[in-house]
Amino acid sequence: MKDRQYASINERYEHLYDVMSSQKFKNKEGLGNEVPFFICPFKPKEYEQIDKMKTQLFNKLNEMGTSVLEINLYDLAIEILKENGDFDFLIDEETNMQKDRFKEELQSNLNLETTLMEEIASIMKSSNFDIMFISGVGEVFPYIRSHNILNNLQKVARKNPTVMFYPGDYKHSLEKGTSLELFELLRDDKYYRAFNIYHYEI
Repeated sequence: MKDRQYASINERYEHLYDVMSSQKFKNKEGLGNEVPFFICPFKPKEYEQIDKMKTQLFNKLNEMGTSVLEINLYDLAIEILKENGDFDFLIDEETNMQKDRFKEELQSNLNLETTLMEEIASIMKSSNFDIMFISGVGEVFPYIRSHNILNNLQKVARKNPTVMFYPGDYKHSLEKGTSLELFELLRDDKYYRAFNIYHYEI
């Protein structure tokens, strides 16, 4: 049987809508008590098509009674930097700083545990939703890493399914274990606890 993640965009949309609108998915059934985290992998060259599909999914699900909260990591990072008064400084200094130094500045200002996760937890607490989308993954690499987001989300996002739209592969192998490979090139790191949403059956 052909892997759904390599099907046409329309076929993938149909599968994702059917899964996400189902009570089985929203009730976190069939996960063996694992955290309800799902990866929606796609080829980086499909970014615009997938972004459009994600928006259509978001709108259709909300229209049909399944409430979706989307957190775009890139937009959130910009918002935090602006609130803290660091955004203009970083924009001005970007061309003057070495890449490693600039990355350190971003990571310091967007500390995952004390800043980013607190903001995400606050957004979740003030929202009523059935499913959470995580997007903007490629845009925030390398100063925010996907596996770190997922590891930290385990503390605050166990109640509802979380779907991360991931521009790359989520691979399973006996030799290398399970890994996220961003842009199909960069091994983000091992992450064992998420499910490939294209393999979820209803």
